[in-house]
Amino acid sequence: MAVDRTPVLKKCRSLDLDPVFLGIDKKSNRQSKRANKKMSEYALQLREKQKAKFIYGVLEKPFRNYYNKAERMQGQTGDNLMITLERRLDNVIFRLGLARTRMEARQIVDHRHITVNGKIVNIPSYLVSVGDVIEVKETKTDSQRYKDVLETTSGRLVPAWLEADQEARKGVVKALPNRSDIDVPVNEMLIVELYSK
Repeated sequence: MAVDRTPVLKKCRSLDLDPVFLGIDKKSNRQSKRANKKMSEYALQLREKQKAKFIYGVLEKPFRNYYNKAERMQGQTGDNLMITLERRLDNVIFRLGLARTRMEARQIVDHRHITVNGKIVNIPSYLVSVGDVIEVKETKTDSQRYKDVLETTSGRLVPAWLEADQEARKGVVKALPNRSDIDVPVNEMLIVELYSK
């Protein structure tokens, strides 16, 4: 499996992205070398696509598949794309506060710690539906790892489309997210323009 090993803060600098959106509290004091340079229209579009891929931890091929799926759905393609990315299981676990970062959420899913409606799911790209109950496997709920995670994420706001019970280490998908519920700093219209060339 391909893994991006670029240091996170370095990547955040190059994409002009605040690490807080990744669940990381560190700040970089350095400035990007390209900070004040004028960017072409294509460069802006490409940067938005790279930003979305980096935030959600998706590689090019699956990202393109999400875009094609969003194009076939009713409504605006850009909104559909962001909603589909937001519905990924690793992202939902991050949003529920069961992981500090999306990368950690992905690892938790890979290690078979998560059940959806009582069944173990180990696919981070699994798309949740309305009514799905997502919880940490019973044998893992009391582990030190989750106590540490909950200590770190206790102040994090849970989106309105999710309902979290952090003491029981579980959450419920109340509704599908709207674009207004997604606080990710990505201009999806630029991604649509890039792919529609």
